[in-house]
Amino acid sequence: MLAQKVTVQYPDEKIELPDRFHGRFELDADKCIACMLCANACPNKVIQMERAKVGKKQYLTKYVMRIEYCMFCGLCVEACNQDALHFSKVFNMNQYFRQKVRLILVDRPVPQEEEAGEAADVKRPATEGTAGAKREVAAGRSAAKEGES
Repeated sequence: MLAQKVTVQYPDEKIELPDRFHGRFELDADKCIACMLCANACPNKVIQMERAKVGKKQYLTKYVMRIEYCMFCGLCVEACNQDALHFSKVFNMNQYFRQKVRLILVDRPVPQEEEAGEAADVKRPATEGTAGAKREVAAGRSAAKEGES
């Protein structure tokens, strides 16, 4: 109460925000597994997600937040078990038109099954190669044991 008042000249000077500040949302789409835990945790149903299943894997295709209804409570960030959704320190989110208030974090097409299959094919030879090498070593050991007997 006896301390001197401090005024920050905003555009020229910026105050340092705390680490736990609830600003604009950021989503790391590569980490997101489209489990919908964040959408289910939101009390106002702000989060709209679309996902597609290609093979055995789910892909996030669209992630939209209706910020005009958001309370910035952080329940969606806490519910994310992959740490894909988090707050940033951006607080200036004002818009002149209501249509631009919605925050579109991800909007991408569904990946083709061929691309997903190619990625799986690339992984298979490496595992088959190591399994084949293990079989050869095991066969060599059994042949050596037979030779000793």
